[in-house]
Amino acid sequence: MNRITVNAGIMTGKPTIRGLRITVEQILKALAAGVSTDDLLDDYPDLEPEDFPAVLGFAADLVSETQMYAVAA
Repeated sequence: MNRITVNAGIMTGKPTIRGLRITVEQILKALAAGVSTDDLLDDYPDLEPEDFPAVLGFAADLVSETQMYAVAA
């Protein structure tokens, strides 16, 4: 997970990839929209193939810590 960094001075403190101005959110949204990792590597030359598993692992860790509660109607 050392590929995901948080710095208040970069992208308003959102989690980024290796301190670049590329957020985890940007990559997750692109992947969810069907953009291939090859296209993302072309679009963001500073990305490395190892960044994608780090992004997905980071998101999985956040989801595993989140609890949802049903609200009675």
